[in-house]
Amino acid sequence: MNRKPLLALLLFGPLIASGAAQAADKMYRVGFLVMTASPGAIAARDGLARELGARGLSPDKNLTIDMRSADGKPERLPIVAKELATSGVDVIVTTGYPAARAAKEATTTVPIVVTNAGDPVETGLAASFNRPGGNLTGISDMASELSVKRLDLIKAAVPALKRLALLWNADDLGMTTRYRAAAAAASTIGVAVQPLGVREPDDFESAFAAISRENPDGILMVTDALTILNRKRVFEFAAAHRLPAIYEFDFLVRDGGLMSYGPDGKEVTTRLADLVEHILKGTKPADLPFEQPTRFRLVINRKTADALGLAIPESLYERADEVIE
Repeated sequence: MNRKPLLALLLFGPLIASGAAQAADKMYRVGFLVMTASPGAIAARDGLARELGARGLSPDKNLTIDMRSADGKPERLPIVAKELATSGVDVIVTTGYPAARAAKEATTTVPIVVTNAGDPVETGLAASFNRPGGNLTGISDMASELSVKRLDLIKAAVPALKRLALLWNADDLGMTTRYRAAAAAASTIGVAVQPLGVREPDDFESAFAAISRENPDGILMVTDALTILNRKRVFEFAAAHRLPAIYEFDFLVRDGGLMSYGPDGKEVTTRLADLVEHILKGTKPADLPFEQPTRFRLVINRKTADALGLAIPESLYERADEVIE
């Protein structure tokens, strides 16, 4: 009988078992960096927690999610990002381009996973989609493809559409890339664009005044922390002037917007959790290509359409994934 394996097991078995137990007991820390802790950001954090829980990573066992917000103040983001990066987190998840940029500037070693940050190559967040490089990866926008689809949909709802107001945060490079994609898409279908870049809450009144002067046939709102915080003002203005508007995310339609077309939020959260799990298990972000959504949802608020006096064709309602009555 070969006694060496038995001797090794007797000598090192307890150490191996101890190491396995330590690995199983490891507490993972995920940072979650946002411009503002809006209801949407909180829902995104909670959705990520649920998805990670389905993978055996739960807050009551081996996971903490540390959410940090700049309270809507862009000048605070670099400070908050640096505090988070040096707090011992294993990975930082961000929503929005400003948060992604702040995290990238705060650390070159802590892995970063970004969402809703515009085109990662055009904004300089990543070297390429397939080979991001550095310590950052995530889920990219499909701005060009989605812009074409959104314009097709609002034109289906408003066949007489000839001029469209585009409302976006001009201080956000990620959202500016989305604005450019929408403007380019509009030109391909013969729709003129009224560009309305805003930078702070006070700018919305000026944007509304410009819309009143030029009388476009509809609005497309690019979604970031600034426009989300002022969404009710956009809804109220659109209602008062009977202007149809299309949005990028369905929660805005549930809040009172007319219609939206965008990525399926559940799929995005699932794939975000996949990326975070890979990183927690040791994969480098540079080896994880940027992913793109594959499922998209059209949501229409019939109540809002009726209030606008807009007769949306029934065929468009039938195409919708969800109709809010």
